[in-house]
Amino acid sequence: MLQTGPTSRDVLSSSAAQAAQLLERGEVSARELTQLVLERIDTLNPKLNAVVELRAEEALAEAAAADRELARGATRPLLGVPITIKEAFNVAGMKTTWGNPAFAGFRADRDAAVVRRLRRAGAILVGKTNVHFMLADFAQTANELYGTTVNPWDPALTPGGSSGGSAAAVAAGLSFLEFGSDLVGSIRIPAAFCGVYGLRPSVNTVPLSGFQPPYVPDGRSEGRYMSAVGPIARSAADLRIALSATAGPEMPEAHAYTWRPASPRHTSLRDYRVGFVLDHEFSPVSGEVGRALSDLVDRIAAGGARIVEGWPDGIDPVRHFETFGYHVELFLASQQPGASLSRLPELLDRERERMASRAAWSRYFEGVDVFLSPANFTVAFPHDSRPFEQRTVPTPEGERPYDAQPFWTAHATLPGLPAVAAPIGLTENGLPLGAQIIGPLHEDGTAIAFAELVAEQAGGYVPPPL
Repeated sequence: MLQTGPTSRDVLSSSAAQAAQLLERGEVSARELTQLVLERIDTLNPKLNAVVELRAEEALAEAAAADRELARGATRPLLGVPITIKEAFNVAGMKTTWGNPAFAGFRADRDAAVVRRLRRAGAILVGKTNVHFMLADFAQTANELYGTTVNPWDPALTPGGSSGGSAAAVAAGLSFLEFGSDLVGSIRIPAAFCGVYGLRPSVNTVPLSGFQPPYVPDGRSEGRYMSAVGPIARSAADLRIALSATAGPEMPEAHAYTWRPASPRHTSLRDYRVGFVLDHEFSPVSGEVGRALSDLVDRIAAGGARIVEGWPDGIDPVRHFETFGYHVELFLASQQPGASLSRLPELLDRERERMASRAAWSRYFEGVDVFLSPANFTVAFPHDSRPFEQRTVPTPEGERPYDAQPFWTAHATLPGLPAVAAPIGLTENGLPLGAQIIGPLHEDGTAIAFAELVAEQAGGYVPPPL
């Protein structure tokens, strides 16, 4: 069919929404589209090492079933669209290892909630993507079991972590949609490094069941209050589709209430009130990142938006970053049997600070619609296998501390706010640049809608030169 319509290259660079439209119009079949994705993986994945396990036969059979549904006129938001998912999610019959050789023999006996819901929306799961060992790095993706994932823009560079396989797969056309996880920035940093979109949803919006290491009980621990799972895609609109397909309560809460997305506050750029901070001495941005973000703010202002510079009242960026680090330590301790928290006496003070941060942002968003900041102080950088404490990040202005990268992502994670990483162009050396758009709590749609408007000003996804 593609011989008389769009080329396979065009199709594999399109968004999930565009692919769904092609399927609905009969310009391509689900089986043909799935076969194209599998061939793309076969061609490019040996170089990228983004996809670590395939279910090719099952995917083709499910695609054939989707074609029968499409022929009957069935409509579902992702019907027949091939996708992949981060290796850390359970998929029945597939391995879940978290990149840990100790879990190499584990196969899940049921799907994670996100997987079930994506299937219910009609998506065809073709495989799983690489992660950093135990998801323990926000800027690189490597483990002894599957090896290192590289950036599709330059194999010498990292794709980010721990969802680096996810972002690399979407950027390279190996998948139309992905789901990753984000505690420290593991959706947003890879999305920025690879030039795609990534959403960390509002806290407690997308269920986490089926997303835990092997042999850990699938209980819904309250200790996971800062962890979130969300989509990675080639358009902001795809983030909305994926969120609508996967969000909402599980049992027993599902008996008590239902979830529906809040409408975006505005649909026109001129109606937005945009707060922004583009730099900070604790985690200073590189010149190329700073120039791109400054240019974006100028374009947004020229488009009619009202811009407001500065942190919200009540936000102490450095102190709250430290509080974020404390809560990450608390999260890790809660997930490891026998672990202890060295700073337990601080718990009440740090919890008060987390709630104070949420309250400050809530007040701020009464007068501002979104907050624009860097997704990271740098673009993608070379792989670094040194011990964590020895790593640094090269920038045109010199070496920067490796562990300063999450400074920018922390300020959405700590209060549980939705945040979108959005591509905003390329550096002079041809590497993706990303911005972070933080929205009001439980108003994910406002951040997504603004990301769509940003694409009109700065361009959106651009295929890497593979």
